[in-house]
Amino acid sequence: MKTKIHKHRKNILRIVFKKLSLLLIMVISSFSFAQTINLQSFATGFTNPVGIAHAGDTRLFVVERGGLIKILNANGTVNSTPFLNVSTLTNAGGERGLLGLAFHPNYANNGYFFINYTNTSGNTVIARYSVLAANPNAANSNSGVILMTISQPFGNHNGGNLKFGPDGFLYIGMGDGGSQNDPNGYSQNLTVDNANPSRIFLGKMLRINVTTTTMAPYYTIPATNPFVGQAGKEEIWAIGLRNPWKYSFDSANGNLWIADVGGSVKEEVNKLVAPITSGLNLGWRCYEGNATLNLSGCPAQSSFVFPLVDIDHNTGACSITGGYVYRGTQYPNLVGKYLFTDYCDARIGIVTSTGALSYSSSFGNNFVAFGEDVTKELYVAAINNGTIYKITDTSLGAENFEKNGFAIFPNPAKEFFTLSNTNNIIAKSISIYDISGKELLTKNVTETNVIDITGFSKGIYSLTVIDTNDTVYNTKLVVQ
Repeated sequence: MKTKIHKHRKNILRIVFKKLSLLLIMVISSFSFAQTINLQSFATGFTNPVGIAHAGDTRLFVVERGGLIKILNANGTVNSTPFLNVSTLTNAGGERGLLGLAFHPNYANNGYFFINYTNTSGNTVIARYSVLAANPNAANSNSGVILMTISQPFGNHNGGNLKFGPDGFLYIGMGDGGSQNDPNGYSQNLTVDNANPSRIFLGKMLRINVTTTTMAPYYTIPATNPFVGQAGKEEIWAIGLRNPWKYSFDSANGNLWIADVGGSVKEEVNKLVAPITSGLNLGWRCYEGNATLNLSGCPAQSSFVFPLVDIDHNTGACSITGGYVYRGTQYPNLVGKYLFTDYCDARIGIVTSTGALSYSSSFGNNFVAFGEDVTKELYVAAINNGTIYKITDTSLGAENFEKNGFAIFPNPAKEFFTLSNTNNIIAKSISIYDISGKELLTKNVTETNVIDITGFSKGIYSLTVIDTNDTVYNTKLVVQ
């Protein structure tokens, strides 16, 4: 009997040891990956940058809270003249100001873009502007038309983000109106207040169709919105938000990731899986993250969509900033992972599709916005020092490049190098980036595989090859 018990104990200990070992490996692997995230200064000199967007080309448009939109070029230079100046329309400060920008999916043809700002009375305004036909680097400041004005009872929790979904509709994230713990119950309210009818939009995600160019209000209601036919609330698409400070659609599958700023206890990341049901309830003020807050008048728990990740403030977090699922090509290890950060916790959070969370090391800034360029590489803006950083992965290697028979020689190179391949894979283009992610050269290589790098400074560069099937291969180039 003693022998059997002894063997049984040994088996239990063996199983426990294996599980602990596996857990340790997972933790170490997660930690090791997280530590490869790095930030490279891409451009400086901005004043309170709170948004980054692109218009389908290589430029980035940086939103400054004070009312300017500036153009940041692919080489890191900033145009001296702003793209748009609406500083006279807003009293910026705190959580107020120019907060959001989105370019129409058909911007290349219609020239429309949309902004979200708080006006001089503190109310939210959604407006449409047009680019100057004669100058792609300047908006027509006289073209603005107002689609919505939403009354704000307090100065905080204004939301501010704008995004076009894969359905072509414009999504508008509204905070709960401010103060603390939604004192007026706006996030769960679905009854129109005749005295302040627009306040029914507070604490909601709105969705409108802006393809129309007719008279005011310059938009129509999508037929699949949940409250179609109910006067005063047809624009509402989802409810139960506190302050959705940045959300984005995964360009690969249409999933919607929402970072909702918490109160005194939790921050949260919500993942809504496509095809997304209209009329979802994300829980605020009944719940803060996964924690019960105030269930007075709330529906059953089964009515809510709970976050994929909730982050306790004991981690140092205080105000989450949502980012993107990485779908770029320069950093294969990041593909499919959602990146976010926090105003008070200067680390980059990395979330897998199943909710596993890890962090980078701290970068010591106050980050408030992410951006994605036309090639789906990611950037992050620090409001404290006015810098836009390129997000990089220092684990980038040559493995997939060499396994597929590619080679560059000589490497290190001086003035020229040659691209070759032994696996009959036909290269279509080659691009070279510096360590901050700035594109320095893009060349079609279907006719020649000899690349001129005369004028390149000594150093290490990232090299990307795309073949005729649009498969991407990465390696490093050393210039002597």
